[in-house]
Amino acid sequence: MTLYTCAVDPARVRAIDTHVHIQVDGTGRAALPHEILRAMDEHFGSGAPTLDAEGTAAYFRERELAAVVFTVDATTALGHAPNSIDDLVARAADNADVLIPFGTVDPLQHERAIDEAWRQANELGVRGFKFHPTVQNFDPSDPAHEPLFAALEQIGLPIVVHTGQTGVGAGVPGGFGLRLRLSNPMLLDDVAARHPGLPIIFAHPSVPWQDEAIAIATHKTNVRIDLSGWAPKYFAPQLVRAVDSYLRHAFLFGSDFPAITPDRWLREFDALELRDETRAAVLRDNAVALLGLGTP
Repeated sequence: MTLYTCAVDPARVRAIDTHVHIQVDGTGRAALPHEILRAMDEHFGSGAPTLDAEGTAAYFRERELAAVVFTVDATTALGHAPNSIDDLVARAADNADVLIPFGTVDPLQHERAIDEAWRQANELGVRGFKFHPTVQNFDPSDPAHEPLFAALEQIGLPIVVHTGQTGVGAGVPGGFGLRLRLSNPMLLDDVAARHPGLPIIFAHPSVPWQDEAIAIATHKTNVRIDLSGWAPKYFAPQLVRAVDSYLRHAFLFGSDFPAITPDRWLREFDALELRDETRAAVLRDNAVALLGLGTP
């Protein structure tokens, strides 16, 4: 068992990508059922390769980027165990100059999920946790999940939670049975209110609930928003205004690789009319502060 120790030097990377999926482990086990992954590839059409953690490290190191990497445990909802979190963390530890691993637990497993969260934090050294309410089929505001969020607040690491439209299940009849409403950010407002000591990252511009996400991040200082999974040239005007002004401190660069490549995201972000201090905050400094990586 490997205990991860972060070795990312903020001074040696151009940016920190806070949303990167590792879809396979060293044995070839996939994060999601193959039919879902095939549909996602067709939906996004990024052309990016499917890489394990070692390949992802090389990809980001070549670009002078660091990456927060994770998988999603939706075992109960999908009947499919994800790629190994232990394998992911071990490979991140071997590439700790560029990879920062987040853990994952299945909320529908309740007490077992709590025990697993503590194990991943204490024995593996994960630096946060990833959730996807639509794929994991859980309502974050449901009191049944309060013990899990209370434990996560006690652990003291940030969580990143999918919000808005999802490419998982997109473009197929019934969307593989996945429900978008579970990823409405207003369901996370309950969590943020009940657990003020829990840093929560809303993953993605929350289409079609962008205004709700901005309102929550404005209201609650324990909420951040990563800008992954949505090409910057399509950012809504109110989102760009918030990024470049009163919520500059709350936004994080994320690509959603391999769905969107960091090359494309950074190129389109560079084309937005933003202040220099905004670019520095979003691309690196906000993540440095949130993840405790040292002084920007």
